[in-house]
Amino acid sequence: MTIDGTADIHPSAVIEDGAQVSAGCKVGPFCWIGSQVELAENVSCTSHVVIKGQTKIGANTSIFPFAVIGEIPQDLKFKGESTALVIGQRNRIREHVTINTGTDAGGGLTKIGNDCLMMAGCHIAHDAQISNRVIIVNSAAIAGHVTIEEDVIVGGLCGIHQFVRLGKGAIIGALSMVTHDVIPYGLVQGSRGQLDGLNLVGLKRAGVARNDITALRAAFQMLAQGEGAFQDRAKRLSEETNNAYVQDIVDFVMGDSDRSFLTPG
Repeated sequence: MTIDGTADIHPSAVIEDGAQVSAGCKVGPFCWIGSQVELAENVSCTSHVVIKGQTKIGANTSIFPFAVIGEIPQDLKFKGESTALVIGQRNRIREHVTINTGTDAGGGLTKIGNDCLMMAGCHIAHDAQISNRVIIVNSAAIAGHVTIEEDVIVGGLCGIHQFVRLGKGAIIGALSMVTHDVIPYGLVQGSRGQLDGLNLVGLKRAGVARNDITALRAAFQMLAQGEGAFQDRAKRLSEETNNAYVQDIVDFVMGDSDRSFLTPG
């Protein structure tokens, strides 16, 4: 067990032998930090936080009461093999969030990037790969093997099916069940998620130039109404545009996936 002398550890907290607690960390009342856990500088565990497994948590991350981080996967095929969870810097993990380690079949690693917000009660399952600045709203469930790219928002009470990919800058409306890949900058709504357009509000808030938004609108129309299969339309887009945002969509559609795509209605 390595606990930096500047760490603030409440007397009721349990720190197992082997854990690493870095400078400036705060471990509040009734927290449990497992033997393979590594907390980087200034990680804050408010109270009643459980962190187990082979789990690394990046600097300046805040974890709120009753979160359970690094427990074994909810996967009947899991037989106790050594797998891991890596969480980046400056994340905010709110009350009752659960995040599991990976499985051998999924590469053995669940990974979360930097500057994410996991709101109360959401779940991140085994082998999920979540990029930077992602927001998972209250009680949303991210299934195993899901990939979420940068700047995505997943609305409250959503369910994201296993192996689904959510492209960068996409937004998923509340109460949606998403069973297919979502293109970058897409807007998904409805109980059985439908691709209803582009995340125009998010694009504008991000300061995307008007000409880029115009190019994205034109690309979306071509994907919706062009001839041929969805991938054929995306391939034609790559031949007809040099816009970087449109190319994000093309690269996503032409990339590897275990799911089909939500396509424009």
